[in-house]
Amino acid sequence: MATLFEQTQTRPLADRMRPETLNDVVGQDHLIGKEGPIGRMIASGRMTSIVLWGPPGTGKTTVARLLADCSDLEFEPLSAVFSGVADLRKVFDRAKERRAMGRGTLLFIDEIHRFNRAQQDGFLPYVEDGTVVLVGATTENPSFELNSALLSRTQVLVLNRLSDEALETLLARAERVEGLVLPLDGDARISLRAMADGDGRYLLNMAEDIFKLPPAPILDTSALAAAVQKRMPLYDKSQDGHYNLISALHKSLRGSDTDAALYWFARMLGGGEDPTYIARRLVRFASEDIGMADPMALTQSIAAWQAFDRLGSPEGELALVQCVIYLATAPKSNAAYKSERAAKRIAAETGSLMPPKHILNAPTKLMKNLGYGDGYAYDHDTEEGFSGQNYFPDEMPRPSLYRPQGKGFEREIVKRLEYWDKLRQEKGSG
Repeated sequence: MATLFEQTQTRPLADRMRPETLNDVVGQDHLIGKEGPIGRMIASGRMTSIVLWGPPGTGKTTVARLLADCSDLEFEPLSAVFSGVADLRKVFDRAKERRAMGRGTLLFIDEIHRFNRAQQDGFLPYVEDGTVVLVGATTENPSFELNSALLSRTQVLVLNRLSDEALETLLARAERVEGLVLPLDGDARISLRAMADGDGRYLLNMAEDIFKLPPAPILDTSALAAAVQKRMPLYDKSQDGHYNLISALHKSLRGSDTDAALYWFARMLGGGEDPTYIARRLVRFASEDIGMADPMALTQSIAAWQAFDRLGSPEGELALVQCVIYLATAPKSNAAYKSERAAKRIAAETGSLMPPKHILNAPTKLMKNLGYGDGYAYDHDTEEGFSGQNYFPDEMPRPSLYRPQGKGFEREIVKRLEYWDKLRQEKGSG
């Protein structure tokens, strides 16, 4: 029960609007609906340990608390930011006492990824023997942040960022709770939801500030932007968002979707990503996904990186934009990338085979007597400028490693390779 002092304080709107039943939770029907994993869990009356993974403001803490209510389990909340081993021991001791009396415990750990591996291992015996039902919440990818033993004993459930429809539902509820209408025109209301970026708590915090404004004048989009602070995009340069967005940029380039590539590029810059990191990845893309289909792609990407180094932000960012456009619109081929992998595989399989003696230099009399350099044909002395000799070890068959796909400049390379293969066959060295 709240103390007298707490009752006199104005609780934040987001706290006052916390759902009282799972049916009140918005935007997560895929989990809490009758066919969702949480819905089925409640219907069966059997709670299992889970990890709730999703962006901020999507209802992870609320879902955990309501799960305890639905299952008649004692709710024990902890934050991995403020708690340590001593706190965990106390919780486990209380849970064991309850279990002896026939009562269960739901241990909710917010920011569970902040516990180190040893601390995570400490949960295992209590989760395994049913002393606690563990519900962890994290904004980070569990496969990177949680150890495999803990993941094998829990089910990871993904909460979605709130859709525009779900955010509008929250705004309508907020207006009913406050008994007021937000002083926003239609476009400003849309902008407010966009500024929340799928975060329901952030949306309600902004709405609470707007409710304090006079009912007139009605705010348009410009007035709204001046009234509330713009939120930085949800993006962590060292965590999951970083890898998700660079993957989106890389795959958009590979798919020759110039507009999508520009969008993800802008998202990364807007989130504070180091442009040099993006430039480095563009250089890699030029070799991995374009290669010899357009040899100028590598030159363009290095030039863009150098231009950015000389100009800095924001002027140098235009050079990176130009590079993104060039790479997205260039013909694509991964033949060079595949040839590298094939060559490494065969080199590992064949071990330390010696080069054929005819292509070895013979700087000493002994080496010459051993046959080094014997029979070597100087290609420039041949009529075609091509001797067709074997340059692989004598003990291995000739493999085909580089297979151009006939895209862009590789069409010319295909013709050259076919011509040389023909000469090689004619000279009997194929």
